[in-house]
Amino acid sequence: MIRGIARKFFEGKKCLFCDNYGLYRLADKRVKCKHCNKYYSIKKLKRDLKILYYFYLEVSAKKTAGEMNLDYGVVHRKFMQFRKSIADYCNTEAKKLNGKLEMDESYFGGKRKGNRGRGANNKAIVFGILERKGRVHTVIVPNVSKETLMKEIENKTLKGSVFYTDGWKSYNSLHQFGKHSVIKHSEDEFAKDDNHINGIEGFWSYAKERFHKYHGIKKNNYPFYLKEMEFRFNNRNESVFNLLFDTCVRRRV
Repeated sequence: MIRGIARKFFEGKKCLFCDNYGLYRLADKRVKCKHCNKYYSIKKLKRDLKILYYFYLEVSAKKTAGEMNLDYGVVHRKFMQFRKSIADYCNTEAKKLNGKLEMDESYFGGKRKGNRGRGANNKAIVFGILERKGRVHTVIVPNVSKETLMKEIENKTLKGSVFYTDGWKSYNSLHQFGKHSVIKHSEDEFAKDDNHINGIEGFWSYAKERFHKYHGIKKNNYPFYLKEMEFRFNNRNESVFNLLFDTCVRRRV
C-alpha cells in the first residue's frame, strides 16, 4: 500500500508538497523543489510513511518501535505529530452539522470519584454532536452548563435542525434552534422509533474501546486523541491511509 501511493515521491521525481516535477538533489542528499522551494529527505519520508502505516493500523507506538527497531520516544512523538495534524484538519474542514442531530456528553480519563451521573472529577468532559448518516463532532468542554453547551451548539449546527438529547436540563432551551426531541432516560426510555441517541452513544463506545489499549493519556493530549477517533469514524468508509498520507505528511511544511 505504501509504495503504491508514494512511489512517485520515493523516486525523487515529483514534489511531495506541490505535486510538480522538477526536484533536484542537494549536497546533503535531500531533494528540493524548484517550484515551491521546499525540501525534504526521501530516506526520512520512507521511514515516516512506514510509521504512518502502523499508525493507520492502530498499532501502539511501543509495538511499532519494536517492529521498526526505533526508539519509542521517536515513534511516540511522530504519532502525536500525526494526531495534531489530524486535529488541525478536522478543525479546518469542519462544516456546520444539520438535519437530524444527536447530542450527548461523555467522560474520558482516570477513575471518577464522587457521585455517579454527570460528575467529572479527574475526567475530561467531552461534548459530541452526531449528524445521522453523516459526521460526528467532538470537543472538550469545561462543564456541561447551559451556557457552555448552547455555545457549542450554536457554533457547530444549523438552525432548523432536529435535535435529539436526553433530559439533561442544559438542553431545555434547544427549541430556539429547531425541533427538540427528548429521550427520557430517567423513565427508562432509551429508543422509541426515531427518538433515540443511539448513534452518538455508539460513537462513545467506538472511541472508548480504542482508548482501552492506551495505558494512560495525559489530560492535555485528550483533544488530539479524540480528534483521531473523530477522523477515523467520519472516514470509516473511505481510504483512510490515503487521507492520512495527505493530512499528516503532504500538508506538513
